[in-house]
Order: sequence, then C-alpha cells, then structure tokens
Amino acid sequence: MSIGTSPFGGLTPVVKNLIIINVLFYVASLVLFSTFGIQIERYLGLHLPTAEAFNPAQFVTYMFLHAYYSPTTGIIFAHLFFNMFALFMFGRMLETVWGPKRFLLYYMVTGVGAALIHILTQYIEVAPMLDAIAHDMNNASPQALKSFLNKALPAAINNEFTRLINENPENLQAIVNEYMVKYRDLYLNSFVTVGASGSVFGILLAFGMLFPNTQLMLLFPPIPIKAKYFVIIYGAIELFMGVQNFSMDNVAHWAHLGGMLFGFILIKYWKNKGFYY
Repeated sequence: MSIGTSPFGGLTPVVKNLIIINVLFYVASLVLFSTFGIQIERYLGLHLPTAEAFNPAQFVTYMFLHAYYSPTTGIIFAHLFFNMFALFMFGRMLETVWGPKRFLLYYMVTGVGAALIHILTQYIEVAPMLDAIAHDMNNASPQALKSFLNKALPAAINNEFTRLINENPENLQAIVNEYMVKYRDLYLNSFVTVGASGSVFGILLAFGMLFPNTQLMLLFPPIPIKAKYFVIIYGAIELFMGVQNFSMDNVAHWAHLGGMLFGFILIKYWKNKGFYY
C-alpha cells in the first residue's frame, strides 16, 4: 500500500525511536534464542494474568516483541516488517499533527487496550478447558486422570509422574492432583502474545478519522481507496475473523480490534476536550 502525495517525508522522533526499539528487541530475540536457547517471549510476552509466567510489565513489553522464529519456516521477519512499515507510513503523519507526547500516549494506550481486550477474549476461550480440569480433578477416577496425564504431559514430567505413581501407589490421588495442577500451569503458560499490531491498528483508525478522504493505493488489488473506507473494511474483516475464531491463523484479531476500540475512545475523549487535529 502507498499513500499518494505526502508532505511528511522524513521520520518523526517518536516513530523513529519506536522502530529502533522494536528492531533492537527483534535482534535480541534472535541472538538470545540462537546463542543461548533463551526464548525472550517467555518473560516479556503477554501471558494470561493467572499464568505462572505473567508479569504486569508484560502489558507494555509485549508490544515491542515480534515473532522471530518458527521450527517449520525458520527465521520470521514479516511480522516485524509489516508492523513497522505501517507505523512508518501512518504514524509519522499523526505525530506531525499531534506532536510527540500525544502520539506516544496514543500508541501506548492503544497497545495496552489491545492487550486487555485480547486477554478478555482468551479467558473466554480457555474457560471450558479450565472448568474441565477442575471437574476432572474433583470427579474423575485416579486411573482416568493418570491415563490423561500420560498423554498430556511432556516426556520429562511424564516420566517423573509415572515413577512417583509406581513408587507410591497408595498416594495415587494426591500425586495425580499435583500433576493436574502442573498441566493446568503448562496450559496457561502456553498462551503468549507478542507484537505491536494493537497499536498499529489504533494508528490505522486514527489516520482514517483524521484524514478520512486521503487516497490510499492498495498493493493487492492495485486500486485506490479512501482512508475511511479502508479502515472500515479492515475493521470489519478483523471482527469477522475474531467472531469466527480462526485460531489456526495464529493472529490476535481481538487485540487488533481492541487497539481500534481504545483508539476511538481516546480520540473521542480528546475531541470532547477540544483537541482533535
């Protein structure tokens, strides 16, 4: 996508620094993983608040991380590139109009807001599994739970679990319950979110509201479209994808919508306070 004629050719300070920070975190992620086997997202990626790995700081740190490696495809660069490209294309115009402080505030609010909406929808998604775990711990037979855990737990934990069961058959129920808690913790810790997409979608919304009639040229299909229509269509697609729960695409659609929602609220608040353009 390209913007037609733009008077804002250079990088603005906040946009420039945000891009630099995101690139540095991306490089650090690759180096730590390839050199030491450290997955930085385990510590700085956004986890569910009830997960052992959760830290409140993750509401901020997650938006500076991006996907960097996949066992099937190798190094991943597209996630970072497209977010930073959108930040460059649209963010500098907003920063020029709003000023650095207001733009940075908007970026952070939409990022945190995206995280809140994403976590809310994730809890709705995981609730049935958590209820099933609690029900099984209280009602299922020890033998049934043992059979489940033999399939569900990683090999190292599974071997330890089996050894304890064999050595202490009289404590079967207590041991199984202990390992069901471990399974629940592993399950909750598996939900990790990274990326600046929530803030980027907030920026797209703001651009559409402040410059609604600006012509954008899509790359595919190569047709012009006004910014306001582009934002509406993009938002509708994200809503559809989120409602349909296309979890296999590994995209946080509700986080995108959350960034747009909090951006809309903040812009309306500023407008009521007499500040808009």
